[in-house]
Amino acid sequence: MNSEIDVKQLQADWKSKGVKYCLGAYVDIHGIPKGKFVPIDHLGHMVKGSELYTGYALDGLGQRPNDDEIASVPDLNSAIQLPWQPEVMWMAADNTLHGEPYEINTRVALKKALEQAEEMGFGFNLGIECELFVLKEEADGSLSVPDPDDKLTKPCYDVQSFMNRFEWLDKMATTINDLGWDLYSLDHEDANGQYEFDFQYSDALTMCDRFIFFRYMAKHYAKEEGLLATFMPKPFADKTGNGAHFNMSLFDKETGENVFKCDPKDDPRGLGLTEIGYQFIAGVLKHGPALCAVFSPTVNSYKRLIRQGDMATFSWAPVFNSFGSNNRTNSLRVPMGGGRFESRNADGAVNPYLAAALVLSAGLQGIKEKLNPGEAQEENLYELTEEQRQAKGIEFLPQNLGEAVEAFAADPFVEEVLGSELRNEFIRYKKQEWDEYHKTVSAWEIKRYSHLF
Repeated sequence: MNSEIDVKQLQADWKSKGVKYCLGAYVDIHGIPKGKFVPIDHLGHMVKGSELYTGYALDGLGQRPNDDEIASVPDLNSAIQLPWQPEVMWMAADNTLHGEPYEINTRVALKKALEQAEEMGFGFNLGIECELFVLKEEADGSLSVPDPDDKLTKPCYDVQSFMNRFEWLDKMATTINDLGWDLYSLDHEDANGQYEFDFQYSDALTMCDRFIFFRYMAKHYAKEEGLLATFMPKPFADKTGNGAHFNMSLFDKETGENVFKCDPKDDPRGLGLTEIGYQFIAGVLKHGPALCAVFSPTVNSYKRLIRQGDMATFSWAPVFNSFGSNNRTNSLRVPMGGGRFESRNADGAVNPYLAAALVLSAGLQGIKEKLNPGEAQEENLYELTEEQRQAKGIEFLPQNLGEAVEAFAADPFVEEVLGSELRNEFIRYKKQEWDEYHKTVSAWEIKRYSHLF
């Protein structure tokens, strides 16, 4: 807590490291960081909420033009001195209104969900797999793979393609480890120009703060090389998309032990999960369609959530509201060894605070109500006939943003967790996005119809 930190001592320490400015970076409804830069001599005022903002000027932070301003309060425990601009200290921040947590801020929403978990004796661990493309933006605005050698049909794990982007990858990896995040793997991913970074899981709030900074950092280092780092879910129709898989477990707040983990021999399903773990999964499945709106929050997200599309092989992206073991055709996967599960429909455009708040609350509801997720699905679900799918009771996830927002709006659970204002803000912005998309005449339509009719 900020109240437990000696701000004057911190100020002196940061000054000795060359810090001149402080940034409290809160996020809008999309998970995009916003904030003011404050000279370090005014850090004490900043911590007390001196920096005010017109919420009306930001996406998804509510307010009318005549409402009082909201403040931002930085979390001093999240401070990162920018490696490429050491004069600046970056901090995650919350919004407040009249000195109280601002209910429309998504980081505030996650903290409320974490409090609910703590009341039940649990903490929430989260790991996010970070996938992104590093691309060249052409003069006409189109995107291309900058490495002419990165053109294999199956480039996943390709060593040469990885080494050809070594300078950027090394900057990223070095910074991640210097920050103490414990990077344990990085690779060239399944699409040309695509990479993945995996660093150690942490408590959910810390992981979400890190994911926001990771996106910012990746874009900065790519820009240094004249390139664009993008987390856009599906930049190319014929290539796999950018996931941001959420890997989740609960831990006992007193002992720190993972309450999902057990010996697979002691699990009747054999996946290595406790009954609490299965109940949590059941809660997530119960609200799967509504959760899809926040895990996959853009029009473009649903170009990724397809079985195959324009690709030569299956997409590996989930289209079903189902769970299983190491079966990537399910939306929820329990990796080998158990102890956690993975939501595979989260993508690179996710607002991690919003998604984490809802998925945690859904899982906790599953525990409270002792829900049963049913049998694990171990077949290749892509190859099921409609009759087979229906016989198994497997439902599709929403197949476009419009369907996802409808499911989000129709589920009373969402309002219970987020409150009416944050719920309504998300619906308003996402309906507008969906409507604008349908009013846009695309290049595909011009090519298809202009000379046909």
